[in-house]
Amino acid sequence: MPTTPHIEHHFTAGETVRDIVIGMSDGLTVPFALAAGLSGAVASTGIVVTAGLAEVAAGAIAMGLGGYLAARGDAEHYASERRREEMEIVEKPLAEEEEVAHVFREYGMSNENIAPIVAALKANPTAWVDFMMKFELGLEEPQPMRARNSALTIAASYVAGGLIPLSPYMLISVASRAMLFSVAITLVALLLFGYIKGRFTGNTPVRSAFQTMLVGGLAAAAAFTIAKLIGRV
Repeated sequence: MPTTPHIEHHFTAGETVRDIVIGMSDGLTVPFALAAGLSGAVASTGIVVTAGLAEVAAGAIAMGLGGYLAARGDAEHYASERRREEMEIVEKPLAEEEEVAHVFREYGMSNENIAPIVAALKANPTAWVDFMMKFELGLEEPQPMRARNSALTIAASYVAGGLIPLSPYMLISVASRAMLFSVAITLVALLLFGYIKGRFTGNTPVRSAFQTMLVGGLAAAAAFTIAKLIGRV
């Protein structure tokens, strides 16, 4: 009797999605709040556009650099821990064997079943180190181009998100009118972004959508209110 092969579909682009979420969420929120705040203090959109574009450029560079440094830090930490494990399986093999056995005991395996596994790992030092990195330390080897890709993804996502709330100010000369359109399209963008983010991250999409929109809306409202109060002083 023919059987249907079991094929599992797992989402494997978690790091890329995380970078997009980081860049896009800040890109939508920070320039949106800045533009709304300036709209409460100036009548012309020229200053808003200039300040907004400057913030998008600075924010993209800062966020991208932060992503690069974070990824480089992960890679350096992994390399350091791997060197330590390579040294320990040579200098402290009995202790490392016990650590392997401890991992399998937590899965309910007996010492008799564990012994051949330990022996197999001892015969292959590279596999032994790989095992300790993953199951003892919980570390996965970073991709070689992870730092560069992370920086570019975060920066590009920040720029893409930041241009959305600024676009009405580029087309409308009156700041108060431009702000209304900016609020409308940005809240919709936050709603859609939050929904998509929820689908990819496994959270409830509708809840994620409204949470993302609420955070962005509150940030813009706070910036607008503060600018108005400062303008009256």
